[in-house]
Amino acid sequence: MSTILDQLDESLASRRHGDADTSYVAGLHQRGLNKILEKVGEEAVEAILAARDAEHGDDAARQALISETADLWFHSLVMLSHLGLDHRGVLEELARRQGISGLEEKASRTGK
Repeated sequence: MSTILDQLDESLASRRHGDADTSYVAGLHQRGLNKILEKVGEEAVEAILAARDAEHGDDAARQALISETADLWFHSLVMLSHLGLDHRGVLEELARRQGISGLEEKASRTGK
């Protein structure tokens, strides 16, 4: 069974070279990597602000955080797609880190 990430990858791939007048994703790709990165940054800031509000907020504030995080993940997937990558590499990296102390993993990266 296909996961939502697989389905999103298929959708992003099919829209990459689509008509920018009818596809938001095609428009992002046509505007280039810098525009996509701008959107990732914008969504990251919005997720951060929503998290701050959700810390002591009600259910609506927590749902806003979920929505903003979905936007961030979506635009991150567009970024990966633009660079010829997909979620599988990210999941493999997370799996590789499973069971490793976060402090150890960070220390193992060169220059950190």
